[in-house]
Amino acid sequence: QNGGGHRDMLSYYFFMGFRVVVKGQQMSSAEAPILAVAPHSTFFDGIVCIVAGLPSTVSRTENLATPIFGRFVRCLQPVLVSRQDPDSRKNTIMEIDSRAKSGGRWPQILVFPEGTCTNRSCLITFKQGAFVPGVPVQPVVMRYPNRLDTVTWTWQGFSSRTLLLLTLSQLYTNVEIEFLPPVTPTEEEKKRPVLFARTVRNVMAQALGVPVTDHTYEDCRLMISAGELTLPMEAGLVEFTKISQKLDLKWDNVKKELEGFAAVACSCKGGRINIQEFASFLKLPISPALQELFALFDRDGDGTIDFREYVIGVTILCRPANTEEVLRTAFQLFDTDEDQRITHEEFSSMLRSALGVCDLNVSKLFKEIDTDSSEFITFSEFQAFALNHPEYAKLFTTYLELQRYQALQGVESELSSTNHVSSEDNQEESISDKKDD
Repeated sequence: QNGGGHRDMLSYYFFMGFRVVVKGQQMSSAEAPILAVAPHSTFFDGIVCIVAGLPSTVSRTENLATPIFGRFVRCLQPVLVSRQDPDSRKNTIMEIDSRAKSGGRWPQILVFPEGTCTNRSCLITFKQGAFVPGVPVQPVVMRYPNRLDTVTWTWQGFSSRTLLLLTLSQLYTNVEIEFLPPVTPTEEEKKRPVLFARTVRNVMAQALGVPVTDHTYEDCRLMISAGELTLPMEAGLVEFTKISQKLDLKWDNVKKELEGFAAVACSCKGGRINIQEFASFLKLPISPALQELFALFDRDGDGTIDFREYVIGVTILCRPANTEEVLRTAFQLFDTDEDQRITHEEFSSMLRSALGVCDLNVSKLFKEIDTDSSEFITFSEFQAFALNHPEYAKLFTTYLELQRYQALQGVESELSSTNHVSSEDNQEESISDKKDD
């Protein structure tokens, strides 16, 4: 596949200022139907397509409309991905699976499994699409061993136009492409593509001498969203794959939580929430119940809550507290006269008692819950507010737990003192008996 035509293309690249060095041996389509290329760090990575003999690629449908480049992509018989089609991901994986198992009738499929550009300092989580067919995959690693890096194109940094200008201004740019031996999946890896993807990534990371990380393309999207919400971009780094799998969260869920986090953290530098900001957001003073809730969120105990801790806290601690039974109990705590509605006085009185603050002003919070401005809160309003602000539900369950704990401590104290008195009485009776004797 690396015939004279491809050498001519490499010569073309050389005259463009790229010195391309190819290491290792590329396998045939029958031996390794899929080429997995990493790290993906720049649009110049397209050079590997020329070196690999113009294999099929996975490309967005919109790319076909691009002048000149679109015609070139179409010639590669790409596997197309559409952002508008909700079934696109499933169809893409089915097409990759069909071509990979064609026995060499289709060209090799070249995939950048990271799904986004990185700075080559590590390998992020590989997407599973290339590993679902369970066929041998040939890893291909790319290096740019240059004194000055003018090629890396990531979320933060120079624009593509600037990078192109800087790169073409160099005398030459070194590019190394190394074909590693194919990796054949085990029976277990065929059943679990995530394990196969992890194995291939580890092989490539070892060849590159870089670490691996559980961050993903979705983390990059969250970084961009964090920036748009005026948060530090690194606030969006939550190891999305781990979070989504363990907590059963989708991208939209985490994005919504990021917006909630931004509402709390918009005024703080560094994208972390301290207890004062937490209390301010809840429109409540710092109290034992609030401190207890904050401590549950603050998993590493550093006195602040970052976005990862916030997502875990809201999902594990707060949302389970939003059951109708819990909300009914909380509502009944406020509704002291049991008329199925909470007045401003009942609301204020209960919060003063719960938070231990005698001069608490809760008018703003009351108005926020009383959506129809009727001067009282119904259960439906109370429930709707709690579902949108799950922190409050957990706050009240935390308060109830503290109340129960204090009551239990009081009972134990009474029992202890009773036992102590009984012991003293027994001793006195014993002394009296001795005197009588």
